[in-house]
Amino acid sequence: MKPRTTITRHIACMAKLLLVTLCAFSSGVQAAPMQKENASKASAEDPSNLWRWLFHDSAQQSIAVSNELHCLALNIYFEARSESAQGQYAVGHVVMNRVAHQGFPNTICSVVKQGGEKRLNRCQFSWWCDGRSDKPINRKAWLKSLARAYEVYLGQVKDPTYGALWYHADYVCPKWSKALTVVTKIGQHLFYQKGKQPSLAFNLNTGL
Repeated sequence: MKPRTTITRHIACMAKLLLVTLCAFSSGVQAAPMQKENASKASAEDPSNLWRWLFHDSAQQSIAVSNELHCLALNIYFEARSESAQGQYAVGHVVMNRVAHQGFPNTICSVVKQGGEKRLNRCQFSWWCDGRSDKPINRKAWLKSLARAYEVYLGQVKDPTYGALWYHADYVCPKWSKALTVVTKIGQHLFYQKGKQPSLAFNLNTGL
């Protein structure tokens, strides 16, 4: 059998990612309480309104999840594309841990883009405000980052960082790290938490 072309592989990968997204909706994405009330009211007044509401809500959810996954994949790509799968999962989980923590924004894109709004090199993740293009150019690495992002987002892999909220490369020593505790080292990254015990992470006990 001849190998598939690059375009065919790309389409197959995108189809797989779309299938995973649909699985995400069926396993855990739900409407907000107010939306549910609106749906019940619409259904009582006119059953056809319910179908229109469900279609609109699913479309909005699909866009929201797609944006969130894109932000997560970008962070994995720019922060850890040269790392092992474990190292990429680790970076992805730090983002998810922050989303679950009250001290950080409650969406993936907000966490990834936090800081740097007014000055370059003042953001939480350096690639976001370093003044360079944020468009991935390594297609193979980008597709891997997308796959890792889906797995982390859906809780299909354990958090190898034990709930870490910070990390940095092992060849630098930022001042803020002195106030934190190293919980693990994966690849070229050191992962940190406050205190002596790692906190419970969003996806710590799920997955494989």
